[in-house]
Amino acid sequence: MSVEVEDLMAVRRNMGRFLRQFSGCVKTKRSRAHLRTYVAGQVSDLPRKSVEPMALAAGVAPRTLQEFLGLHRWDHDAMRRRLQRLVMRDHADPNAIAVIDETSFVKKGDRTAGVQRQYCGTTGKTDNCVVTVHLGYTAGDFHALVDGDLYLPEASWDADRERCREAGIPDEVVYRPKWQIALDLLDRTMANGVSFKYLVADEVYGRCEEFRTGVDGRGLSYVVEVNCSQIGWVRRPREAHPDAYSGFGRPPTKPRLSPGTAAPRRVDRLWKRGGPSWQLFHIKNTQKGPVVWEARAVRFFPCEDKLPGRQCWLILARNVLDGEVKYFLSNAPDDTPVEVLLHVAFSRWHIERIFQDGKGEVGLDHFEVRRYLPLIRHLVLSMVSFLFLMQQTQQLQKKLVVDHLPRSRRRRSATRSPHASEGTAAQAPRGGRQNSILAAPSGKGRPVPHQATTTKTQVNGHTHLKSPEVLQCFLAL
Repeated sequence: MSVEVEDLMAVRRNMGRFLRQFSGCVKTKRSRAHLRTYVAGQVSDLPRKSVEPMALAAGVAPRTLQEFLGLHRWDHDAMRRRLQRLVMRDHADPNAIAVIDETSFVKKGDRTAGVQRQYCGTTGKTDNCVVTVHLGYTAGDFHALVDGDLYLPEASWDADRERCREAGIPDEVVYRPKWQIALDLLDRTMANGVSFKYLVADEVYGRCEEFRTGVDGRGLSYVVEVNCSQIGWVRRPREAHPDAYSGFGRPPTKPRLSPGTAAPRRVDRLWKRGGPSWQLFHIKNTQKGPVVWEARAVRFFPCEDKLPGRQCWLILARNVLDGEVKYFLSNAPDDTPVEVLLHVAFSRWHIERIFQDGKGEVGLDHFEVRRYLPLIRHLVLSMVSFLFLMQQTQQLQKKLVVDHLPRSRRRRSATRSPHASEGTAAQAPRGGRQNSILAAPSGKGRPVPHQATTTKTQVNGHTHLKSPEVLQCFLAL
């Protein structure tokens, strides 16, 4: 399979049409030219995608592209809103999953907005870096970033407003814990019409009671990872309320556990033997073979402020090959099939793939700016470049597949609606691909968000954003 010359030209034309959708956010002709230069540079094959190499490759002065990021008057908030509406227009899905995660950018010096020595996921140790929190949108085999924001450390930045002003950080931008940033991203995105059914996050967010309560209050079904030290009960313990005062001792002022009630137990010590039965589930295929986990699920009352919280699901998943164990909490309804919960739980690979491709393909981590405004604008422009790259890759991959189908099947593929409902887990999702979701049936015809696979380029069981044919297309831009 190869990409034809007309395909290369089509991609070039598509970029112009794609960016014209953002013309209302960038008013002047000069700024729109810089927008095209920036996005074209980010999806090119340049080894370094910071301002200077992108400007030199396009034949423009680096200073003018720097001014586009930091000085030109264009509305990056409107651009972000427009991107979110495009995602919903082209990729709306009733089973869409919100994926919350953070990423870090190693930086030298102490003048870049938000930089300090803190845990850096990129290097896996405490390092001098900037941290941003992001919200990803995934529907089937499509994924994209739809929002992101800077994490502003409390002691070294928020407490030093003079330092913040030197970095261009507005006074209204203050310290927020990462879980609060994540909730704010959800609010901002959902207010713009982006809809999700599920949310998934790692244990940094899952262990936070306020985050779980906030997601539940926004009407989403979450499946979040928690640490093995999470405590709670599989049966609701008895509580003694303040009005049940016996007359002896100090009167109670709030509910407490009744005397003799069993203490909460860690989730890794709930059962010494017995317990719910284990079920086998096929999660995905990789180059090394299928990945199979066994899981058990039970209704659970997490311990919150020494009292039982709202009843939820506790899911224990164990890799049958290496014995790795993961623990998840979910507020999904009590009749939700375990395979749906597991699918959502293991959908977090999408955000990891986005960060990997965002840094490797569009230069998400290649910014060399220090001030707040150009940093935020770089994040927004990177989301735009990633969306364009993702859409063009999907279109070219579909064309390559259709071009090699028998003529009769090609006609059927061309007439199939790209937004047909998935129906149940047993039905084929968009594009006629088969689900690689879990081996167990979903039961009762409930719709299951699918996780498509492909026989094209895969790494760790997941499709590369760029196949070799598509990569050649973008190298020519």
